[in-house]
Amino acid sequence: MTRARPAAGGGRTLGVAPERLGRWLDGVVERHGAFHEVVLADDGALRITCADTTTVVLRAPFPWAPGPALLTTFTAAVRQPHRVAVLLVRRGRWAVGVFDGPDLVVSKVDARQVQGRTAAGGWSQQRFARRRGHQTDAVVAHAVETALRVLLPHAGPVDALFTGGDRGLVDDVLADPRLAPLAGKRREPALDVGEPTRAVLLETPKQFRAVQVHIVEPPDRSPT
Repeated sequence: MTRARPAAGGGRTLGVAPERLGRWLDGVVERHGAFHEVVLADDGALRITCADTTTVVLRAPFPWAPGPALLTTFTAAVRQPHRVAVLLVRRGRWAVGVFDGPDLVVSKVDARQVQGRTAAGGWSQQRFARRRGHQTDAVVAHAVETALRVLLPHAGPVDALFTGGDRGLVDDVLADPRLAPLAGKRREPALDVGEPTRAVLLETPKQFRAVQVHIVEPPDRSPT
């Protein structure tokens, strides 16, 4: 489960792992009473109204097909595994991977030194800026080659591409026309990640697989 955050317009948002959604909803019933209404919104989200007027909106991480029993169909759909590509790029480091559900199938993490800032001015500063720019270009070029080698062979069956890190560098990587089959499957929002290490890459399914929840409780009830 991802940390709850205040939501625009009231309430809070959080992410719930598909495997925990049923138990999480059971907890909602215990705290707020039975579900009086479950309706499908135009954008595919489910809106649940509890006995105490608490509302819970659920958004699936991937498209799903509603059935007669909306909530049962939803919880079953979000547990279905999807093949996902992940591209993380920051200055000097990048990581790519392909996941089947939460399981990492193939990956590559690499780094290339990029010179840090300098306090020097004048020509020294200009030379530094040019050198740093060339080093950044090299990072993008190497990240492109890694994506071509590791991600592109899986582009066909991949349902989505999730990205994270420095958005400008990610955009530069995906601007390579050879990566168009992946770029066309890019999904928002961007993943909230630190340095692209293998450990960080392995944690990304907690974000891209999560059911997005918006819960709004009555004003006279404290947050749970």
